[in-house]
Amino acid sequence: MKKTDIQNTTLRRPKGKHDPENQLNDLTGTEWIKRTKSVWYSKPPIRDPLKSQHPATFAESDIEELIKFFTKSGQSVLDPFVGVGSTLIACYNTGRHGIGIELIDKWVEIAKKRLKKFTSQTKLGINQTITKRPSLEIIKGDAREEMKKLQNESFDFIVTSPPYWKILTKAKDHKTKKERLSKGLPTKYSENVNDLGNIEDYNTFLSELQKVWQECYRVLKKGKYMCIIVSDFRNNSQFVMYHADIVRIVCEVGFVLKGVNILVQDNKKLYPYGYPYDFVPNIHHQYILIFKKE
Repeated sequence: MKKTDIQNTTLRRPKGKHDPENQLNDLTGTEWIKRTKSVWYSKPPIRDPLKSQHPATFAESDIEELIKFFTKSGQSVLDPFVGVGSTLIACYNTGRHGIGIELIDKWVEIAKKRLKKFTSQTKLGINQTITKRPSLEIIKGDAREEMKKLQNESFDFIVTSPPYWKILTKAKDHKTKKERLSKGLPTKYSENVNDLGNIEDYNTFLSELQKVWQECYRVLKKGKYMCIIVSDFRNNSQFVMYHADIVRIVCEVGFVLKGVNILVQDNKKLYPYGYPYDFVPNIHHQYILIFKKE
């Protein structure tokens, strides 16, 4: 990620006026309306070598947009599956305090290296009313247990992308062979028995994942939002509507679904899945699931 790329995403002059009655964010009316489109186009930066180690990441620029819409400068953000630290980088770049939880030692160390490198090379590209750097913390451990240590209603926003069940351990396809194996990059999260991505049964996986959403509901302030970025996937020949299952188990713990945005990943490569025998889609979008604690 180039320094100029980072600054360009955060130092644009605001268009329009900020309504003093706006208690959700620091956006002007013009900025607010543009962000209510139900289709977004992802603009990921060039993946750095450290970030590329992780098999499932999201773009800091996409997270920044969500943080800027659902919080004000200086508020607190949680990512219970922080991976290699992208959400914390987005927090730093938008002037929000951030806490991330990660189970795997390797990803924790990479996240720390990325944060150190990022914060030492960039200026604080945030609203000038912020006079000090935001605090950023990585908690190593199982989110199902570590979140129990967090205080009730202590966060203004939660944003994350949960594990993708066991699909990273499936037979290697065209994409995996070309983009990961050929470069000597990991193709799964870990071998850790506590890693949700290693659970064999899908329903058991959802049940364990729901424990995290239950804790998210507890630690999120009333009236605040949680966004989950997720894709559907194939399990052998079956297409799994993962986003729909996420909506169900999140609403079961008390959240209210407020919207579903499509995040178009137009930069992804096309692969000949199924050709010339069967229809197999190239999945080039994700869902931004927007929930509120009412």
